[in-house]
Amino acid sequence: MLPNYPIDMSVEPEVTPFFDEVTNTVTYIVKDPESKACAVIDSVMDFDQASGRIGFEQADKAIGYIRSVGLEVQWIIETHVHADHLSAAPYIQQKVGGKIGIGEKVLEVQEVFGKVFNEGTEFRRDGSQFDRLFKDGDVYQIGKLAAFAIATPGHTPACMVHVVGDAAFVGDTLFMPDSGSARADFPGGDAGLLFDSIQKVLALPDEMRLFMCHDYGAGGSREMSWETTVAEERDSNIHVGKGMSREAFVKLRTERDATLAMPKLILPSLQVNMRAGEVPKDDDGAPMLKLPINRF
Repeated sequence: MLPNYPIDMSVEPEVTPFFDEVTNTVTYIVKDPESKACAVIDSVMDFDQASGRIGFEQADKAIGYIRSVGLEVQWIIETHVHADHLSAAPYIQQKVGGKIGIGEKVLEVQEVFGKVFNEGTEFRRDGSQFDRLFKDGDVYQIGKLAAFAIATPGHTPACMVHVVGDAAFVGDTLFMPDSGSARADFPGGDAGLLFDSIQKVLALPDEMRLFMCHDYGAGGSREMSWETTVAEERDSNIHVGKGMSREAFVKLRTERDATLAMPKLILPSLQVNMRAGEVPKDDDGAPMLKLPINRF
């Protein structure tokens, strides 16, 4: 059973997706239908690993849309500390405003990966790089829209699902029904916790729209798709649908994770995203990323 979250299925926020083909990430602009207020969820900064160059083509698409329809950005939300793409949150904030928010367990992520990347004492592990650290059940406003956050650890400790009216933005907690669930083998991940978190999502109303952070076209067997419903996930998800037990899920997830390679952008992504999208700098103030050896 879900706690007494303030679910209001009568409100239908306007959701505009922007799909990044390089990282298979979907950025969402979520608009209050009664005002110009909006939130940006899971933004993308372009990064060419071979040359070490960053860019903002993807972020500029979202910014261009925001400006073209005169939206007011109130929030820039990260569903978790992503390991497969770099956040453009500070760039978007500089251009169009908004507060940057993430789950409060980002402190655990910062502690773990602060050690992995041998960060010095100048790297704050208190989440202060973000404007808001959400706790489970926290309510916030997007214009007249009441949104709230559900803690969904398992993929990472800081994962949260953000519910806005009849729409829920699930991050990597779930994928489309034919693609299952996210891996749980990163430091701080836990397959059992992920199963428990998914049950929270599946306890939402059947008609709740679910928006994925990623899609891969089921390995190229279909076109990209990133919207489904709770009912469809509960009935058809290949990892948790049709009453999959916790024990069976943990076994399936653990065995599958053991076969997966690390995401191509995990090392730059974690360094940037645990800093709320800021690129770290060396002692001379120049942008610089580290390459730890044999740490994963």
